[in-house]
Amino acid sequence: MSDLQISLIIIGVVVIAGVVVFNQIQQARYHRKVRDAFRNEHDDALLSEHKPLAKNERIEPQFNEDILPAPVDEIAPAVPPTSPPKTTAETVEQEAPASAQPTHFDNKIHYIVEIRAHAPVPHEKFMDLLQQKFDFGKPVHWYGQAQEGLAWEEITLENAGSHGSYGRLKGCLQLADRSGPVSEINLSRFRDMVEDFAAQVMAEADCPEITKVHDQAVLLDRFCADVDVIVGVNIISKDGGAFVGTKIRALAEASGFRLESEGVFKYRDSETNNVLFSLANFESAPFSPSNMRTLATHGVTFLLDVPRVANGEKVFDQMAHIARLFSSTLNGILVDDNRVPLSDNAVTRSRQKVAHIQSIMATRDIPAGSEAALKLFD
Repeated sequence: MSDLQISLIIIGVVVIAGVVVFNQIQQARYHRKVRDAFRNEHDDALLSEHKPLAKNERIEPQFNEDILPAPVDEIAPAVPPTSPPKTTAETVEQEAPASAQPTHFDNKIHYIVEIRAHAPVPHEKFMDLLQQKFDFGKPVHWYGQAQEGLAWEEITLENAGSHGSYGRLKGCLQLADRSGPVSEINLSRFRDMVEDFAAQVMAEADCPEITKVHDQAVLLDRFCADVDVIVGVNIISKDGGAFVGTKIRALAEASGFRLESEGVFKYRDSETNNVLFSLANFESAPFSPSNMRTLATHGVTFLLDVPRVANGEKVFDQMAHIARLFSSTLNGILVDDNRVPLSDNAVTRSRQKVAHIQSIMATRDIPAGSEAALKLFD
């Protein structure tokens, strides 16, 4: 073997050893950086008491000053999510005794019909009603009561066979969702189906007048459109570089997110399992288990669906805090949808608007994050 060949072999070994050592050093730096970011021993600019947090809306960067509430000197302490408040007697019927869990029939968001039979109706008879529940453009739920004073039970295709018979039935057709209000034609078709069924089983049908209910559906849809806001916070690289998928996933999972089938990471409430906010790719490609190892993106987006989340200000604070940790660790910057850096004023305005929207929903007796809100904004 010549001296040249020996020299080349030695050089190759040295180069390979250098690459290995360099990779180990980089990996150690990365792990230290992640640990330091999540220690959070420093004051967070968004979370300090003298500088209240704020949010970025998806309809930013425009903010309508007329709808913003006056600044408040103190934010009330956040409380854990609670169940929706009880609705008034005009919108809720409680048929069950105190020992049974009552079923709420909310006519603010439903067209509610009732069938009263002179003799119990066996489950085989109302299977046809259940099979048509998807034919009216909006969700339909059916409930049965075996006899006066007993609890109402939801009846589905899956559990119908396990129940006996019912003397009373109630059908609830939802009046609106994110695709718009129920049509007057579908309301009429639903009413006609109920009346035909009642005639077949020798029962009485109570079906409210269609025109007024449709007007109610249109007004409900307008209200939903006014408060249907998704707040977003984007993070892009300061130097125009890309964020790698493995690092995004490590940060997301360390923060409590889980990657779900829709191609986004979701942060869920530990008690209710409801989604509080999500993390999506700023670019068009969804996140998936198969592409996170090779994915590179120029930004990520945190999203908060305002009408679907109770205690919106508290949840926003939590989302913004995590967004700050991501920004610091990824060497990124918070921007709006036009890639303009977010000022403290913009963030504060967004937070105020979240609070304002949720106060409007509470006034309308459809609190954000309540069962009614989750149905309307599904």
